[in-house]
Amino acid sequence: MRILDERKLPWAVEWVELSSADMAARAIREMWTRGAPLIGAVAAHAQLLATRPTAVNLRWALDQVRDHIRNLPVAERAAAAFARADAICDGHVALNRAIGEHGLGLLEELHAHHPDRPLNILTHCNPGWLATVDYGTATAPIYMAHDKGMPLHVWVDGTRPRNQGALLTALELRGHGVPHSVIADNVGGLLMQRGEVDLVMVCTDRVTANAMCATRSAAI
Repeated sequence: MRILDERKLPWAVEWVELSSADMAARAIREMWTRGAPLIGAVAAHAQLLATRPTAVNLRWALDQVRDHIRNLPVAERAAAAFARADAICDGHVALNRAIGEHGLGLLEELHAHHPDRPLNILTHCNPGWLATVDYGTATAPIYMAHDKGMPLHVWVDGTRPRNQGALLTALELRGHGVPHSVIADNVGGLLMQRGEVDLVMVCTDRVTANAMCATRSAAI
């Protein structure tokens, strides 16, 4: 498979071909590829579990592939594993599109309260397409709203520890033509205090039915 080397972004766009399990493990461990959903999509071998044990999608994807091929003849397992990996990727695209469609209604409702100005959204970390397979998660509604002509402005948070917001989210938004400003993490609270944030959109690893979040970074 081919992935973007996210360590080089936004200064250079370089695609890397992963031709072995060892190379895929290195790509995850050294953060050539980031974001729990995308890590899960890249993973296809049991040895990869140790590369990023905090990424819940990694274990989930590995379990999916293992269970899919467990009872197949050995000669059929490689093709079946690749097929299951493709299905995982397609599932992410559909899921992210659904997040965008549901979130779009929320943005439209909020913008109706302030139709005379852009809707100000604060993002954290990188919940965009670079962290998933396509569309992104928390940013999917932003792109759909922008494409429908809604005036938006995004405060891009996430300048530590690896600058996922400053380097990756900002790159995505710029490429899509969405107005945005990169801010230091500590500025978010001040902007909210001043009433300059209408909505905070962040990524979480898991959200339960009662809206409790589980993530490796702060999320509310």
